[in-house]
Amino acid sequence: MSYRYETHLHTTAASACAKSAGSEYISFYKELGFDGIIVTDHFFNGNCCVPKNLPWEDRVDIFCSGYEDAKAEGDRQGLKVFFAWESRFHGDEFLVYGLDKEWLKAHPDMLEWDHITHYNKITADGGLVVQAHPFRERGYLSEVYVHPHQCDAFEVANCGNPHEQNRMAYRYAQKHNIVMTAGSDIHHVGRTDNGCIYGMEFDKPLNSITDYVTRIKKNSGFSLHVPPEHIAWKENTANHLPVFIFDEENHPIATGNVDEIFSTY
Repeated sequence: MSYRYETHLHTTAASACAKSAGSEYISFYKELGFDGIIVTDHFFNGNCCVPKNLPWEDRVDIFCSGYEDAKAEGDRQGLKVFFAWESRFHGDEFLVYGLDKEWLKAHPDMLEWDHITHYNKITADGGLVVQAHPFRERGYLSEVYVHPHQCDAFEVANCGNPHEQNRMAYRYAQKHNIVMTAGSDIHHVGRTDNGCIYGMEFDKPLNSITDYVTRIKKNSGFSLHVPPEHIAWKENTANHLPVFIFDEENHPIATGNVDEIFSTY
């Protein structure tokens, strides 16, 4: 028996691009046979709708309300709901798992952190950092930034990406032994950009977000809930924007064709 979880989900409480409230997702995922969801709203440095002119603690309270709304309904219907968030730097985004509202309130300086400080402070307190959709290309982006050393894992399958971009992430992670995750990046109940619902399947149920962090860091006891053909490599798969791979000191390394991208680490 396996236990399936959504790992990337946005609500109208904090994500400006979302169309559904947290509580609206519960019946949908129950009907799909999921055991739980993780709410990952866009944080203040991303596409967030929380007012900027409020005190930090008030902003955090509003930010967490999407998760709390989902959690209350999840408890009522019997679906597990866990808390996380999505941070943004310069178009590159990171899912942060394992920390809570009080941790956010205690770190009002976090919007000033660089990638290395961000990763070190989060992991020092038991958190997990996953680069979201690392090879994503969008009209508002002029370059792609990939950070294999400033995270614990790559989200190699994301329903907001065309399959080509997921294949790039999957192949890069395979080549460099990077832990892989998958999620829908859902913003509207029942709707994703590629029409699919992705997630993670575990051999044992998760009872807390700490369980999720532990399993991903150990890289065992789970698989990707993704059709294999969505991530299997195909010839002529290529990047269309310049790709920069960041080294251990967070310095960008410019790359060229696909072979050069995959050989850079």
